[in-house]
Order: sequence, then C-alpha cells, then structure tokens
Amino acid sequence: MIPVTARISLDEGEIEESFVRASGPGGQNVNKVSTAVELRFDAARSPSLPEGVRARLRGLAGRRMTREGIIVIDAQRFRTREQNRADALERLLELIRAASIVPKTRRPTRPTLASKERRLAGKERRGRIKTLRQSRPERHD
Repeated sequence: MIPVTARISLDEGEIEESFVRASGPGGQNVNKVSTAVELRFDAARSPSLPEGVRARLRGLAGRRMTREGIIVIDAQRFRTREQNRADALERLLELIRAASIVPKTRRPTRPTLASKERRLAGKERRGRIKTLRQSRPERHD
C-alpha cells in the first residue's frame, strides 16, 4: 500500500508502469535505453478513492486524464529509470493530495450599512473635487 494522505492509500496493483525511450538530450544512451516512464492509474474504477476526491481529481487532472478516467503521467526528466519512476509516482500522489482537499464553500455576504455610507461619501468627495477643477466661462453682463 502506498500512503497518500492519512485516510487514502493506493494499492500497488492499481498503478501500471511502462517504460519507453525518452526524447531530448542524452547522447547514445537515449537511443538504447528505455528510461522514460508512462504511469497509468485508473481513477474512475479505483476502490481506494472516495467519490468526492474522484470528482475533484477529474477537474484537477485536466488533459492528463482520459475519457475513461485513467490518469496518464509521463516522466522523462531524469536519465535513470528509477528516478523517473519515483518522479511519476510523486506527481500522481501530489495530484491526489490536491484533490483530497475539500474547498470551502463560499457563503455570500452583503456590504454593511457603514461601508455603503463610506463608499457614497467618498464618491461625493471625489465629485466635489472634480467640480472645483472645472473652468467656468466668464460672463459679461
């Protein structure tokens, strides 16, 4: 079991890893060794995730989640397979940790009477300043 939070743990069998050749710099090594990791986690059918976390995960994962609810994480930042595996797993765990945080519900508030009066007094003051700036044409009677 892989601990994610105090309440959520993932079974190792739910995570599928495949190794592919990495793109980018690396010399001859990049052509010979499959060091990049493609991690797949079926979030939609995972018994480890509560329903609320699963719903928030769909929004947070974005294009990393397929239509079927499988999260795909590609890791090729490092030159060794072990470092890329650890990186991919850590990125998955961070994503699930972020989804496990329940957002606070916003309770709509109304401005107080005093704040409305302060706002109107400020507008009135500003209007008077602008009125004083206006040049009046001279009248010749």
